[in-house]
Amino acid sequence: MLEKIFNKRNLVLLTIIVAAAFTRLIPHYPNFTAIGAVALFGGAYFDKKYLSFAVPFIALFITDLILGLHATMWAVYLSFALIVMIGFNLRGQLKIAKLGLSAVSASLSFFIITNFAAWLSSPFYPQTFAGLIESYVAAIPFFQYNLLGDLFYVGVIFGIYEFAKFKYPSLIEA
Repeated sequence: MLEKIFNKRNLVLLTIIVAAAFTRLIPHYPNFTAIGAVALFGGAYFDKKYLSFAVPFIALFITDLILGLHATMWAVYLSFALIVMIGFNLRGQLKIAKLGLSAVSASLSFFIITNFAAWLSSPFYPQTFAGLIESYVAAIPFFQYNLLGDLFYVGVIFGIYEFAKFKYPSLIEA
């Protein structure tokens, strides 16, 4: 059983995910990290669905423990689960346009879910539709960095793995 989980392919996937997740710990523009790309990557490449969720979630959780926890963590993890599921749609049909659309979808879902949670729990915005819109507008600068980060890191992470598969064909799933 452990041989199936800790095979060469999964170890390479795990290494890429852990390395990418730690971009949250180095200085960066707000939300310009690889964490959304990590979720897409896990969903796209792990052949076992539980690994698609578990590995990226564990990497996210470890970095959250270092960075600190907050009241709206549930929204971050909910959006992260949705991004993993978006990654499922990339399995076996990795095309640049579809990958780009998935990265944009990941950024949008993260933005919508996490900012809704921020509005819900914030004393700064009235609990009205106008307050919700106000909170989304205030978050646009973070969204632009999140989108750019997702697009950049999706290109880097998926590109590294695709190059590794080209160089080492044993990484290609059987």
